[in-house]
Amino acid sequence: MAKTMVAAADEGRPYNLRSDGEPGIHGHLGSFRRGPAVFSLYEIPPDRGQYPNGPTVYLIDVEDGVGARECCRFTDDPEDLPVWNGAWNNDEWCIWILRRAFALIAAPD
Repeated sequence: MAKTMVAAADEGRPYNLRSDGEPGIHGHLGSFRRGPAVFSLYEIPPDRGQYPNGPTVYLIDVEDGVGARECCRFTDDPEDLPVWNGAWNNDEWCIWILRRAFALIAAPD
């Protein structure tokens, strides 16, 4: 007998997950597209239970047909530099991606 695949949503898990495994609705500020890639921006608030409160972290995921993967993380601290994941480090799209992300932070979808 052949096994059938059960959709994750049917098992009670959200089907739209961020690259870090959290539900895709948590902190979602919006999305933008370039070619076949869709970039989603998420706000990860600082841990309010620790002192001093850390900066807000932003996560950019990229989806190009194989599932969400982390593209970049950066904070609202002007002294912190963005951390690009893997092949995105020094990619020609990096500046464009950050500009779109900052625009979404200023005016979320």
